Order: sequence, then C-alpha cells, then structure tokens
Amino acid sequence: MWDGGGNVPPQLGVARQLLARGHAVHVLSDPTVEAEARAAGCTFTPWTTAPHRDTRDRSADVIRDYETGSILSLIDKYMGEFLGGPASRWAADTHAALVAQRADALVIDQMIPAGSIAAEALHLPWAALSANIWMIPTPGIPPIGPGFAPARGPVGYVRDVAMRSVMTYLFNKALPPLNEARASYGLPPVRSTYEQILRPNRTFVLTSPRFDFTSPAMPANVSYSGPVLDDPDWSVTWQSPFSPQDGRPLVLVGLSSTYQKQAAALEQIVAALSSLPVRGLVTLGQALSADEVRGTDNVVVVKSAPHSAVLREASVLITHCGHGTAMKGLVAGVPILCMPMGRDQNDTARRVFDRGAGLWLKPSAPAAQIRAAVQRLISEPQFRERAQALGRVIADREGCVDIVTELEQMVYVAGSSPSPV
Repeated sequence: MWDGGGNVPPQLGVARQLLARGHAVHVLSDPTVEAEARAAGCTFTPWTTAPHRDTRDRSADVIRDYETGSILSLIDKYMGEFLGGPASRWAADTHAALVAQRADALVIDQMIPAGSIAAEALHLPWAALSANIWMIPTPGIPPIGPGFAPARGPVGYVRDVAMRSVMTYLFNKALPPLNEARASYGLPPVRSTYEQILRPNRTFVLTSPRFDFTSPAMPANVSYSGPVLDDPDWSVTWQSPFSPQDGRPLVLVGLSSTYQKQAAALEQIVAALSSLPVRGLVTLGQALSADEVRGTDNVVVVKSAPHSAVLREASVLITHCGHGTAMKGLVAGVPILCMPMGRDQNDTARRVFDRGAGLWLKPSAPAAQIRAAVQRLISEPQFRERAQALGRVIADREGCVDIVTELEQMVYVAGSSPSPV
C-alpha cells in the first residue's frame, strides 16, 4: 500500500481480517505506516526507491494535488509523478519484498498497479484493493472527477463518452513507463494503462454496491466486499468535552486527514456552528496544527477523535466526503453535509446526495450557507431516515463477498496451499 491517508485504515483492516483467519501478512508501505502495521500484527518493509513519505507532515506530500487547478490536471500530474514515471521503482521494491518474504500472494492498492508487475513476473496470484468507490471509467457509470450524476438521455451519454475518452488519454500517459517496467521482467506489453490496472486475478472494491454506481460492463473479476470501517491508529480515545446533560445536537466535523488547504473551510464551519444551538466537534487530523483553526464556546477543536464512536451521538456529519468518513456516517445513520475538496470526493458526495442522505456545498461556502444546511439536516427528518436506510443495507453487506474467503480461494485456484497468505 501507499500512505494516501484514507486508504490506509481499510487496507490495514483487511490485513487484520487475514491475521484473524490465521494467515501471515507482510506490509510493504511508506515508513509512516510501520507502527500501525506492526501494531496490527504484521511484519513490515518500507518502500525504498518507490515514492514514499517519511513523515505525515504536508512538507512530505508525494502528490500535492492542492496545487493543481482541476481534476484533469491532477490526473495528468498523478500519471507522470506517481503511477507512471516511477513504475520501475514500484515494481523493483515489490519484487524484492515478495522474494524476501517467500510470499504466496500479493494484495496491492489498485492505484499502484506497477507493483503488480512483480507478482506477474514471479507467477504469483495477486489481488487489487480499491479503498473507495469504483473509479475506473466504465460504460454505464459516470466518469469520476466532477461528481456527475448517472447519465440520463443522449446528452448524458455523449458527456460520459467524451469524458471517458479524455480520461483514457490522460491515463495512457503512464503506458510507456509501465511497458518499460514490464519488459525488464520479460513480460509482454499491455495496450493501455487500464489493462495493467485490471490485470489482477481479483479486484475488491471496499464499499457497498448499494452505495456505489454500478454497471453490467464492470469486469468479471471485480467484486464488492463492503467498507472496512477501522479508525486510524493515531485517533485518540473519545472523551466528550461536553456535559452529559447537554442535550443540544452534536455536529461532528471531519475534513481530510491529509492536507487539502482545508483550514479556510473549517473556519467557516466553526463560524456557522457557533451561531447555532448545537455542540460542534471539529477533528483536524494530521494535516493541520492546533493553532490553524480556533474553537469557540460551543465548538471544540481537537487533533483527533474516533469517528465511529462520536457518530453514535451525532445528529449531523460535516465532511469532505472521503470515502471512509462518509461510510462511517451512513452506517451510523447520520445525515451528511458534503463539502468535497477534490480527488474522489465529488463522486462520493454525488452518491450521498443522490441517495437523499445529505446535502452538498462547495468547500468555499460561506458560514450562512453552512448554517442553513445544518439546520435543514437537523430539522427535516427525511435526511436522517434516508441515511439510516442506506446505512442498514451497507452494514448488512448486501451484494458483498467475504474478502478473506475469496483471497483464500484465489490462492488455492492458483495452485498454492490456501495458507499462509
């Protein structure tokens, strides 16, 4: 895996599930993940030549997407600096770890597909994890980025075809270095970046198909295995700063755990909540320092708190719509005020909004708009009712497979013993 923020807790959650089933798990990731991986019971090797961070301070950000002006420029940057350009380094570090650990299989983040070249070269079975919604352009699913609704009618169809063409062009900027890496291991070239991303024996999407937009055109080796709702290890134990007799609605605020220039949005949220009869809890995560956002009499700002625990008491969740935070809110039956700031967040917000489980504002929204949205989410019961209904089907894992059983079967079919993995 790579330390991209919200992808780490669910992927380590999969590791814990494997460990609980009696398998051995070795984690290859950024040095910043080592303590969490070892605490989970895994052994660990850091990336050495592949892109990585040695600190979670924003000074070490590998991809500074907050410096780009659009989703298309972000994808272009990502292909050059992360997925494509360092392809040979991802493959080399992965190959070395697989050989050193005498691994039976590889489970890899879908967004670092060059690492899977090593498994292919060693004739090992491998699976990819998508720690959010399905993001590969697919007919019948709106292309990611702007937060499009599903196409309805000819105009929407043309929009999707055009966007998929643009996305394919941008993704294929990574194709030459991917094929160079493949050639270095004696593997034939692939025809597109998507082909490399979709080569695993299995791909598991760590969300619910009842939440995501799906399509019959999705590859046959793709399965939904449901969200993994583990809180990050750096989240501290929850101790409410409010009196137990305080009956005002609790509003939890959790924007990105990585840096996305979110301080200005948080200041507007604090201003909005300060003028409402609510209790506000703002969690900064590891991206901001405590002095960048100030609390008020009824709004407490903390570095971290376990969202799963806090949401049991919450009436509203205000979030950037990172997938993990949104899933925790829905499973808790809490309506969401979505304020997406980039990456896949517009598209997660679209799914929340289309299901009627929340409202959607720009991160630049002024305090007055935020205040009005929070008031609606508290006073209009249909938002909580729809969040609860959606949360129930997510929690019941409708349409999901058991990922550990599927991984065991993958190794067995490949001809290896199903234990250890």
